[in-house]
Amino acid sequence: MLQRQSTGIEALDEMLGGGLLPGTLTVVAGATGIGKTQLGIHYAHAGATDESHRGVIYDLTARGDAQSQSDYAQRMVGWRLQPADPERRPNLTDFFSTNGQAENLADYLHVFQQQGRRVTRGDLDWDQWKAWQAELNARLGTTIGFFYRAFVAGVRRVVIDGIEPTDRPSDSIQLELFEYIYHQLMRKDPEWVARDLFREHYRENAAGIAEHQYDPAAIGCLMLYTSRETMLEDLISRRLDEGDALANANTLIYMGKVREGNRIGRGLYVAKHRGSACSEQIVPYQIGDGGIEL
Repeated sequence: MLQRQSTGIEALDEMLGGGLLPGTLTVVAGATGIGKTQLGIHYAHAGATDESHRGVIYDLTARGDAQSQSDYAQRMVGWRLQPADPERRPNLTDFFSTNGQAENLADYLHVFQQQGRRVTRGDLDWDQWKAWQAELNARLGTTIGFFYRAFVAGVRRVVIDGIEPTDRPSDSIQLELFEYIYHQLMRKDPEWVARDLFREHYRENAAGIAEHQYDPAAIGCLMLYTSRETMLEDLISRRLDEGDALANANTLIYMGKVREGNRIGRGLYVAKHRGSACSEQIVPYQIGDGGIEL
């Protein structure tokens, strides 16, 4: 049985019965500014201890709003993120030249570079929607290369940030791309991922592909989902619809504002954690220079 993955926050690991289950999806939901990205940094950085490799961060922000991952990582844990170029397809001729060393690899990819637009069908006219679909297709090669290169190098943690709320999941290009990443990249046999990446260059790279296998069941995924709800009590009472990413998650963590007498604080609640008993408490937390403190 695979070892649980630490969230990087000891008190949260205790709430989760020892940590998160690899090979599953964890969704962290909360409003903008509540601390989701900091939690993602904690989780990704903990991979350096648990698996000898930090995780990778895939940013789906489309409106141009800064998620501040680089600033948080540097301030919280002294981690200098190495960004990948979203418009540069992977160089397949030297794909395995790092000899499995993740230190020299990009660990952050902001896939959409357009500014000021939400990525939902309701916010775009027909021409804009088709333009976003075209951009999505153009980014797939870069995305596949980013994840595959990380996995063969030993990375076992993925943080997906910047997902915006939408009335229907089918209206969101962000969720459409997430579904592809989760089911067609993270959970697929590496042989099939390599075939999708290398295509006509598969045969000439077959030896390197065979030498760089990995277990998809060992890879954990943390999705950071921006909710419309701000108060924790509203998140807890939120209905989970069929097909909703929150409904399909193995573990669901809510972060929201709570009333503490005549002031407003922050509270965290584990709404779901299949695979073990978990705490039913609402736990207050603060955000400092070192990140989240429960």
